[in-house]
Amino acid sequence: MPEESASPSVIRRSDPARVEIEWTDGGRSSFAAAALRRACPCARCVNELTGVRTHDPASVPDDLTQSDLRLVGNYALSMTFSDGHHTGIFPFGLLRRLGPPDVS
Repeated sequence: MPEESASPSVIRRSDPARVEIEWTDGGRSSFAAAALRRACPCARCVNELTGVRTHDPASVPDDLTQSDLRLVGNYALSMTFSDGHHTGIFPFGLLRRLGPPDVS
């Protein structure tokens, strides 16, 4: 189980369709832009009161890209997706849980 207290030591946009993170606990995660867009936790994508997803993940094309990757304080990432969406803030704890199994 990934350590939720782990923080990123390296964050890189390896190409327009992928974000890679190396964690301080030695783990590594690689995210497709489409997977991040499908999991966006913002109020436009998830009802703030009920927690029900209002954005249909099936509507996100597999070839979606991202740009403008940036830190939000010391706790999250934000980015702009090629579909124009830019309001999502991805806390590091969420990214660590969403990340695929560690890559060696």
